[in-house]
Amino acid sequence: MKKLTKEDISQEIFDLYDDYAHNKIERRQFIEKLSLFAIGSLTVPSLLSFMTPNYVDSITIKPNDPRIKSEYITYQSPKGGGAIKGLLSQPTDTQKKLPGIIVVHENRGLNPYIEDVGRRAAVEGFITLAPDALSPLGGYPGNDDAGRELQKKRTREEMLEDFIAAYEYLKSHKDCNGYVGVVGFCFGGWISNMMAVKIPTLSAAVPYYGGQPTTEEAEKITTPIMLHYAELDTRVNEGWPAYEAILKKNKVEHTAYFYPGVNHGFHNNTTPRYDEAAATLSWSRTIDFFKEKLKKK
Repeated sequence: MKKLTKEDISQEIFDLYDDYAHNKIERRQFIEKLSLFAIGSLTVPSLLSFMTPNYVDSITIKPNDPRIKSEYITYQSPKGGGAIKGLLSQPTDTQKKLPGIIVVHENRGLNPYIEDVGRRAAVEGFITLAPDALSPLGGYPGNDDAGRELQKKRTREEMLEDFIAAYEYLKSHKDCNGYVGVVGFCFGGWISNMMAVKIPTLSAAVPYYGGQPTTEEAEKITTPIMLHYAELDTRVNEGWPAYEAILKKNKVEHTAYFYPGVNHGFHNNTTPRYDEAAATLSWSRTIDFFKEKLKKK
């Protein structure tokens, strides 16, 4: 049987997966609708397998990479979920205090992709903390479907407190220079925007295809922001014009990039929504932005 490629998948299937991944339809409905596209070699099982994240073959920085040291730590989030687990990563043999980055997961907990992103940033010279907002419920359960179900049991406002507490933890870490930014994806993009709302001392925020704050919330932002959007992600993009207007009015430093022809989730290299060119360019921009903003003035 011919191996499926990204080019075999119609945009309707990507849109359908987006609805499923964001809890707009249940798994049963997703499979039922997916069957409408099952023609020839495009069977439902093959489509499901192809759209499912492949973590085994997608890790770019192994946990035992000699350039970094990574460990799971627990910090306290008294206004959120209590004891929160997170992956703390930094370059090996740190000789000086490092700028910090909070890495925020999607709507399914701290999966291998987000852990990998934390390690990628550590290789670039940062100390990073990737929290798991599912910690109060036992942590990421090992697969994204179960992770989404668990995350629905927490409010996003309470989880926001967990990431604000992560900022405070990392900012005061003995190996951090006190300058901390945040990067987040999807749900984590919304968290990144909201951390800019809630934390006046946040040094930089980089939301990837994240939901925007309300008008009242956006008025509070002073943090420099770099935003990454996917051209085909109309669901999220429709909130950008109003958000942009407020940032412009208040003269908040911001840059928004729209990557042509790509879907929501284009940075996630574990699914067929991944776009290598857009992911590589956006990540390079992100790292350069953090290197500029997370240092003593």
